[in-house]
Order: sequence, then structure tokens, then C-alpha cells
Amino acid sequence: MTSLNGANVAFLATNGFEDSELTSPWNALDGAGAVPTMVSPNADAITGKNGHSQDVDLLSRDAKAEDYDALVLPGGVVNADHLRMDKDSIAFAKAFFEQHKPVGVICHGAWILIEAGVVDGRTMTSYPSLQTDLRNAGAAWVDKEVVVDQGLVSSRTPDDLPAFNDKVIEEIGEGKHRGQTA
Repeated sequence: MTSLNGANVAFLATNGFEDSELTSPWNALDGAGAVPTMVSPNADAITGKNGHSQDVDLLSRDAKAEDYDALVLPGGVVNADHLRMDKDSIAFAKAFFEQHKPVGVICHGAWILIEAGVVDGRTMTSYPSLQTDLRNAGAAWVDKEVVVDQGLVSSRTPDDLPAFNDKVIEEIGEGKHRGQTA
């Protein structure tokens, strides 16, 4: 297993996230030696759609991508829909692409990247209902459990979490990717 030796990884979410899509990568990254941080537009703890409560470490308006080695975007329809309307969250996510840093996104989290304008020309997967949205934004959508495109790791559903977690850890371990651009 790759050791991430204290890599700082931001998780960006708000209320309504898919519980396992936050907790599974969080635990996998923590277990690999990364330091996860919860970033949110909400100042208080956030709650997943199935009841998991997660303390917020930093507001998205105060977060800076240069302080982190990678970003993880959990899914959940409500979570992703609210985040894509938050300018600070979108700017934070886009900055990881501008700085060529790894990003992991699962399920409906791809809406955030569409709003950030960073999917054009990329190959990705997502929850199937987002395939038209991704194609309209210029991405090539494929139906696979995990897709890696120049530091961008994407998956479809909680069923894909083992493969997603492994690839996110691998990409963070590799560091910056020249092809990871906004």
C-alpha cells in the first residue's frame, strides 16, 4: 500500500452528502497516512443523507488549494447541487486543477467540476444520470467503476469505492500531474 506520509487532503462537502462516499475515502486516506480536512460552506457539522455527522474544519471561503496536496469530492444529489451554487466552493475546487493537483470525484460530485469548468476534454465516469451533463460540458463519459485521467479520479457509486479509494491514494502518491489543468 502506498504511504502518503502526511499529505494534506481536503474533502469538500455540505449537508446531504452520500455518507459512504465521504467516510470510505476519508478512512482509506487516513489509513494511508494522509491528513484529511473537512471543508464546507457550512460552519457547523454537516450531516449525510443517511445521518453521518462530520465536523467542519474550515469554511470554503477561507480554504486555499495551495495548502493541500489533493481534493476529494463526495457525491450525494443534495450535496453536489448545493456546492455547485456556492462560488467559494467552486473556486476552491477549480484551483486544484490550476495547480495540477490530484482530485477524486464520485457520483454526483461531478456537477461541482462541471460548474468549475474543468471537465472539457477529460474522460470521466459518474452516476449514470450525469452522463449528458458531462458530455454537454465537453467530457467523454464512460461507464466504468473508476477512471483516471491525468490526476482526475472519478467513480460512479458507493459500489465502486474500493477501486476509487485505491486510485485516489495512488494519484496522490504520484503528486502533481502536468495534464491536470483548468
